[in-house]
Amino acid sequence: MSIKQIINPKQKDLGEFSVRRVLPYMNQRMVGPWIFFDHMGPAEFEPGSGVNVRPHPHINLATVTYLFEGEILHRDSLGNQLSIHPGDINLMVAGRGITHSERETDEVRSSQHNVHGLQLWHALPEADEETDPAFYHYPSAELPYLVHEGVPVRVMMGSAYGVTSPVKTFAETLYAEAHMQPGDKLELPVAEELAIYVASGSVFIAGEEILQFSMAVLEGDTPVTADTESRIAIIGGEKMPPRFIEWNFVSSRKERIEQAKQDWRDGKFPKVVGDEEEFIPLPE
Repeated sequence: MSIKQIINPKQKDLGEFSVRRVLPYMNQRMVGPWIFFDHMGPAEFEPGSGVNVRPHPHINLATVTYLFEGEILHRDSLGNQLSIHPGDINLMVAGRGITHSERETDEVRSSQHNVHGLQLWHALPEADEETDPAFYHYPSAELPYLVHEGVPVRVMMGSAYGVTSPVKTFAETLYAEAHMQPGDKLELPVAEELAIYVASGSVFIAGEEILQFSMAVLEGDTPVTADTESRIAIIGGEKMPPRFIEWNFVSSRKERIEQAKQDWRDGKFPKVVGDEEEFIPLPE
């Protein structure tokens, strides 16, 4: 395996906290169906502050939220209201259009707390872009856990290491995580496109060190070796045709994004149930 590219994320301010935005990148817009990759935290909040992302829209994609630490309250325009906890997977299918917010319960915000996790966007195949919006929640206990070559691995989406996740997919998709100790070596699953993100620690691939908060886009087949205690995310899947991405919208058709922008300006997206008063305006 060789390293095609190493991506160092940019900081993106979300108001009360910032995230590390890895994808999309200048000359690496996607890895398999994954078109967006944010690393949230680790962030520590004082009482009265925390995650507070007002209602906003999406089209033609699916969001995937996974926490290492903390709790986020999801609400959407379908009427779903549910807190995501560490190890769970929240899969929100935007399809032809959905609105959601990401906040915290009053109980969580009332005390000092931490949030740490990943959020990814999955571009839907063209045949599924305008599917009905939907929301799926998978508790931690439902996601396959195994020890491979002495390394604890969880398979969140797709198939790897002889197990298959129950999480719904629309294309050939891979999303897994591994918690490695110094000197651990792990063969990576096979995928048409593949990358690893080092959420903590550092690893070596083909003799090159990949530092914390970096993503290595890979070609070929070789193991990852941990230099220190490390947590890595493994993402990939089938190569997909290029997508347009603007603000919170992803589509194979630029005109569809323009329509979504106008629909948001005109108030045509459905409101988040239980969170109807606020919204994020379309950036001009």
